[in-house]
Amino acid sequence: MTIDTMYRAAPILPPAPTPRASQLGPFDFLRTLRRNPIETWTEAHFERPILSGRGLLGIGAVVSEPRAIRRVLLDNAANYRKDALQKRVLAPGLSNGLLTAEDDAWRMQRRALAPLFTPRIVTGFAGAMARNAEALASRWSHLRPGRVIDVQQHMARVTLDILGETIFSDGLERDPDEFMAAMSHFFATIGTLDLFDLLDFPDWVPRLAQLRSRSSISFFEAAVDAIIDRRKALIARDEPAPDDLLTLLLRAQDPQTGTGLSDTEVKANIVTFIAAGHETTANALTWALFLLSLSPEWSARLCVEAEQELDGPVTGLAERLVETRAVIEEAMRLYPPVASLSREAIGPDDLCGRRIRKGALVVISPYVLHRHALLWNRPNHFDPSRFLPGARETIDRYAYLPFGAGPRICIGAAFSIQEAVIVLATLMRRFDVRPVPGHIVEPIQRITLRPRGGMPLILQPRNGMA
Repeated sequence: MTIDTMYRAAPILPPAPTPRASQLGPFDFLRTLRRNPIETWTEAHFERPILSGRGLLGIGAVVSEPRAIRRVLLDNAANYRKDALQKRVLAPGLSNGLLTAEDDAWRMQRRALAPLFTPRIVTGFAGAMARNAEALASRWSHLRPGRVIDVQQHMARVTLDILGETIFSDGLERDPDEFMAAMSHFFATIGTLDLFDLLDFPDWVPRLAQLRSRSSISFFEAAVDAIIDRRKALIARDEPAPDDLLTLLLRAQDPQTGTGLSDTEVKANIVTFIAAGHETTANALTWALFLLSLSPEWSARLCVEAEQELDGPVTGLAERLVETRAVIEEAMRLYPPVASLSREAIGPDDLCGRRIRKGALVVISPYVLHRHALLWNRPNHFDPSRFLPGARETIDRYAYLPFGAGPRICIGAAFSIQEAVIVLATLMRRFDVRPVPGHIVEPIQRITLRPRGGMPLILQPRNGMA
């Protein structure tokens, strides 16, 4: 048996916190929840479909039963709204946008924004995605072989460059490194749960996280204001405006009422697309590259697929990169971009025989769901084949939620998948990555699921291709 065969025969078990045997006490639970929420999960959460009871956050249930999840997110979605804790965490910088709006305000924005993400428009962005992926590969080709790079920073840069060409095709008005630093600071600060929020202090009590995030929020607002003002002036002069998402946002109208988005809503949604959209795709790519660094087999398979498909037409490229997409989907299963969703029950309900009281907190954790023993074979192992044709169809729709589900499913899901697949294929065609000996990779939940301290990997060109 060759070394390569032995390596492929060994199952790949990527790093993750070991589930706890029992629930933490109140003080330790709060401390751990602030440090890293995914470390609070117990073995029972990964083994039982629904756990309910009273905790520090009130009466609630952790739901990992696909039928119950469907009821919360789709069939009876009107009975479940975003809870107060989630709104408090997301509100700084993202209030009034699609991510946090509720009821009529959300429905109007969703109807107005839906035409911006039709398959035709998303497919039209594939060329920009491919160009920026090639630009990154070109930058990598000038690095010394065997160099250690922080791929998280590089993925953040390429996804920001893509947003800069698709949403703001005439520029971001700021240095990309400034944007990256502001976003990193933004998620690191608002993503750390504030003790005052956990204990349900009144909103007028200042939160340390909000105070710390002010500089990042001010940066975003000033940058977006400048971009919007410049584009509005262009449109007002009747000059041709770029056919990008910014123009589409400014011209978007609710198809039912003809109402456009307010300036506040336009700005909030642009900040959402930059911050949330950029962050989630960059993290998905970062985790995919890390997992490929552990699997020479899948790394080689993606290189072969990229050789076969990347020189073909850009239209339909993401659909042809079947194995590359499977790796992205498996990366988002093991390390979902958003590790937890929560809803508050407006009225009483029944979830698969479990009574849900009015006001109860219902938590659906994609991190737990995607590793649940009742739903997945070898749930903690890296195995992209589960997302290949023939196997992908057997996965319950509500057992896999990287972008949520139901009416509030992420509006940019198709954009994100296409972007990640094209970037990953472009890089794997020309480069191989390997883990850095001695470096400990630790997933940490800061709204999104990111690697603590970045993701250093060893970069090697493939057969002189770089």
